[in-house]
Amino acid sequence: MRRVGPILLILFLCLGACASFPDPQQQRLAALPQHYKQFDVLMGYEVRPADGSTVVQGIVKNVRYFRMRDLEIWAAHLDARGKVLAQGMTFIMPSELGLDQSADFTIKIPEAVPPGDRIRITYKYFGSDGGTHGLGDGTNWMQSFETAAPAR
Repeated sequence: MRRVGPILLILFLCLGACASFPDPQQQRLAALPQHYKQFDVLMGYEVRPADGSTVVQGIVKNVRYFRMRDLEIWAAHLDARGKVLAQGMTFIMPSELGLDQSADFTIKIPEAVPPGDRIRITYKYFGSDGGTHGLGDGTNWMQSFETAAPAR
């Protein structure tokens, strides 16, 4: 019975060392003003004017695939009929995101998007669940959504 006390103390100290620390990238994603959530990605972003252009800046997180590669994101200013007036795009670096990994992105639309106008954000990637190391197995995927340019 005398040995139980030190064993419990050691167990308590070992379990206390397993505390996790908050992920700064996840905190930044949550703090961004606009969000998009789908089965494959989480995206937090902001749209802001910058020197006669519009910048879409944010974080994208892979929440579905073991490996998501060649991820690219497009942002397009749309007119009332849905015609693209101007657009910009970026490739996500690193070129491969593992499950639950995230990356920053910045897209510059080369014109000022007036408040309330629509912006279509499109993302495209190749997603793989492993198997033959991404050589032929997987999904080529593209998805888009629309958001409004915020008031300045």
